[in-house]
Amino acid sequence: MKDIPMFTTEYGVASLFLQEVAYRGRAHIKLQATQEPEKLLEECVAFCRACGADWCDAAGHEYLEKYPRLATLVLMSAPWESLAGADACLLPMTEENREQWREIYNDRMKHVPNCAYLDTKASKELLGLGGCYFVYHGEVPVGIGGLTGNRIDTVAAVLPGGGETVVRALAAVVDADRVELVVALENERAVALYEHLGFRQERELSRWYRVL
Repeated sequence: MKDIPMFTTEYGVASLFLQEVAYRGRAHIKLQATQEPEKLLEECVAFCRACGADWCDAAGHEYLEKYPRLATLVLMSAPWESLAGADACLLPMTEENREQWREIYNDRMKHVPNCAYLDTKASKELLGLGGCYFVYHGEVPVGIGGLTGNRIDTVAAVLPGGGETVVRALAAVVDADRVELVVALENERAVALYEHLGFRQERELSRWYRVL
């Protein structure tokens, strides 16, 4: 099912993210412009339910604060030199191992607040962009990770305590003075790890609320 970047009604405009409906029954709504957020949200939720969603979360308007908060996404950054010293190696994602990377991602990220399911099409797009890796300590797999420029997009460990190794290994290939990442404050274990590694919160990016 395709996303709808511009879902327009008489009450305003929203973006609907529907790709997870077929896999997890979840839809995501971003209110873009409205003077009547309650009515716009009602129409968005009704459309998502008609598409098969039994879960919806939403962001983009202060009206949503009446609903339970699901995730507060923040940007964190750390000086590159504080992340040096990874005793690990990176193996890039290829067409041959892409499905394995995707399976690990979906397994390890399924309980992370506001983390989307990665389908086959999306994993092909990631392969084309580059920056996705398996992380090894010797011959032992530690986890997977992903980078876009100086921003860490994915940290998923397969060994207990492996998150630090994944972060340091990814940072080793960053060509910038600072390393960035986005995390949900509700993911307390991840936040604690990043703070331990020297990351500090820069700014809040968005707040997502459970609306269905």
